[in-house]
Amino acid sequence: MSLSYEKLYIGGQWVSPHGHDVIPVVSASTEEVLGSVPLGVEADVDDAVAAARRAFQDPSGWSSWEPARRAEVMERLADAIDARKDEMVRRISSQNGMPISIAEQLEGAFPSILLRYYANLLRESPAEEKRPGLLGGTTLVRRRPMGVVGAIVPWNFPQALAFFKIAPAMAAGCTVVVKPSPETVLDTFLLAEAVEEAGVPAGVLNFVPGGREVGAYLVSHPGVDKVAFTGSTAAGRAIGEACGKLLRPVTLELGGKSAVIVLDDADLSTSVEQLFATSFINNGQTCYLGSRILAPRAKYDEVVDVFTGLAGAVVVGDPLDHGTQIGPMVSARHRERVESYIAKGRAEGARITVGGGRPEQLDRGWYVQPTVFADVDNNFTIAQEEIFGPVLSVIPYDDVDDAVRIANDSDYGLGGSVWTSDPDRAVEVAKRVDTGTIGINAYLPDPTAPFGGVKSSGLGRELGPEGLTAYQHLQSVYLTG
Repeated sequence: MSLSYEKLYIGGQWVSPHGHDVIPVVSASTEEVLGSVPLGVEADVDDAVAAARRAFQDPSGWSSWEPARRAEVMERLADAIDARKDEMVRRISSQNGMPISIAEQLEGAFPSILLRYYANLLRESPAEEKRPGLLGGTTLVRRRPMGVVGAIVPWNFPQALAFFKIAPAMAAGCTVVVKPSPETVLDTFLLAEAVEEAGVPAGVLNFVPGGREVGAYLVSHPGVDKVAFTGSTAAGRAIGEACGKLLRPVTLELGGKSAVIVLDDADLSTSVEQLFATSFINNGQTCYLGSRILAPRAKYDEVVDVFTGLAGAVVVGDPLDHGTQIGPMVSARHRERVESYIAKGRAEGARITVGGGRPEQLDRGWYVQPTVFADVDNNFTIAQEEIFGPVLSVIPYDDVDDAVRIANDSDYGLGGSVWTSDPDRAVEVAKRVDTGTIGINAYLPDPTAPFGGVKSSGLGRELGPEGLTAYQHLQSVYLTG
């Protein structure tokens, strides 16, 4: 596969970029160049924001359309994406190393699912309501679109996380400028082709690929009304600071260091597939993954053995092979980062039970062996900082109160899970964990439920009806008499 694009999709047209540099796209598994796209510059962002602003402010344009009409366009876009899903997942897996079996389930299916969900929600949700007042009149409460959205998307789930933002923003009547990550841009251009084919009105969706500088410029652009970001906590803090100074609404979905609480009555032998999805999916490059395994002391060795066996048995290899369960890290730099944490774990006294190096049989690609650390204290660096790779830490606890204390002893609060044969008991434990989301004997975000974190894991929520309201202003019209 060698794909080279020379133009950007802005304002409903393929236009020449203002700059002359390109983003070379490199395969995470072969280290070969897959293609290139133009590197966006500030002038391209200016053009994209201006196009989005024109589309939003057009008196007969997108924001003023009847909900059913917007919903029809969203469903056409879903159809156009579905028609390209095989090529979409191939591009994504080739770029970031996501196993194609995972890409088919999430990257291939989630965007159209979200478009159709929000299209249906749009049809069912009234744009305004009347409320009886306490002072003799009534109030007309209106839901209005926020305006132009700057959406900054990461490389780990580039299409799914893009549509966490695009789908509700479109439903609300907003227009969007998307800045994809440089590591995953070939899929963005395929999406732009789908947008064009579906007849999405000019300026509603615009795409400017670039690095941090372009993202920072978009965040602070005077023509942007709302920012939505998924990425690292460090970057999220900088974006939150910029938006705070501007009093600009922002949604931040950031990092995690989620806890997997194994209760004393859990039978993990029947949950291998769910444990893998909870702890290792997408090569460990997933924000909500449970990378801290909390095990009761009486069953500690048993839990260590279960996760050691799981990590040692997974198939590591070519992400385009349907038999592969773990692919490479997204880049050489990121692999170095993951390996530096493995070294820190060793230095702090944790014991590696499996992995810890690079797969010997793979001489190309940025692979790291799935790694499990035992004898980990929750104060260790590997238990406190987000590694974003296939590295787990098994931490002992004394009783349920101790498990909850350890789970909450973290700067993060995005995901988590509780494992037991008693679901009612699990729910009671889950309610005590300070996190935005948590699963019982599994973990999988659902489009209908709000997703997001607390503490250093972010601000605001995506998905569900709450994801739609994040792109709406409320206006109260007071009616007398």
